[in-house]
Amino acid sequence: MKVLVTGASGHIGANLVRSLLNGGRSVRALIHHDVRALEGLDVEIANGSVCDIDSLYKSFQGVQVVYHLAARISLSMGDWPLFNSVNVIGTENVVKACIKYGIKRLVHFSSIHSLVQEPMDSPVDESRPLVEPQEPHPYNRSKANGERAVFKGIDKGLNAIIINPTAVIGPYDYKPSHFGEVLVRLANRKLPALVAGGFDWVDVRDVVEGAIIAEQKAPKGARYLLSGYWASIKDIAALVEKITGIPSPKFVCPTWLAYVSAPFINRLYNFNGNRPLYTTFSIKTLCSNMNISHEKATNELGYRPRQFQQTITDTLQWFEENGYCGSTHKSIVKG
Repeated sequence: MKVLVTGASGHIGANLVRSLLNGGRSVRALIHHDVRALEGLDVEIANGSVCDIDSLYKSFQGVQVVYHLAARISLSMGDWPLFNSVNVIGTENVVKACIKYGIKRLVHFSSIHSLVQEPMDSPVDESRPLVEPQEPHPYNRSKANGERAVFKGIDKGLNAIIINPTAVIGPYDYKPSHFGEVLVRLANRKLPALVAGGFDWVDVRDVVEGAIIAEQKAPKGARYLLSGYWASIKDIAALVEKITGIPSPKFVCPTWLAYVSAPFINRLYNFNGNRPLYTTFSIKTLCSNMNISHEKATNELGYRPRQFQQTITDTLQWFEENGYCGSTHKSIVKG
């Protein structure tokens, strides 16, 4: 049974493709550009884009299962046209191609950010509604609208399920991701200060395992929140220090000051050609709901996230082995 993965060269995609191959699956990877994450793997490469429906039609022929991961991710408050073209129209194209070629199962990767976080004093679970179409942040709005496109496909008979992970971290993070870059900067002593707040972090390998089980077991139209553990940025920095021996930054910027200074810091990062890590959106995210429930996934899929320290250790080790971290810290021993 042939499986197609969109966004196969991204962080989740790199881990998903490896897990599918390890399970004896035949994989076709839809690649727009950048194949580093798939080099040396026994996969069929299909060049294309979710924004180009004709390329999808070619790629979907002979496929039975589709994992849709391709998405635009950004901490910026701008770029709505790009978010809309990839996360919304791109998903609509995937749904159309699935229906056209009779795909037996679509696994759509969304995000915890597509769901309403309030009320903050109760857990976020699968019963939370999607954020409104007028949601201020374009990424959240685009992921919610992408889900709406999937539900429209389900209404037309498409056998689809939706996965909502929290903040994903783990190995095979080639680009790297925003939080992967935070870990790299911490390990290289290039993060001068921390920011108050935290989030729910989940190991990419646990997300992939949960999604594969859901593909095989979940009923049509099901949604699963795949979360891990809430930890503050300060706690994570202390954990990096424990693992690497690199002292963590001492200054923790309070939320109010981070909000005020974010626009100026972002301009400085942009001027220097670096990607800003602390933006208005990321700071707001670090103050979001602390309780994300994966009870449904645990009960129905047997989902159990691994220990957070193991995730951080494995991630740092991968970055070290692949040249992202300098040699000034002590060697990271797996396990």
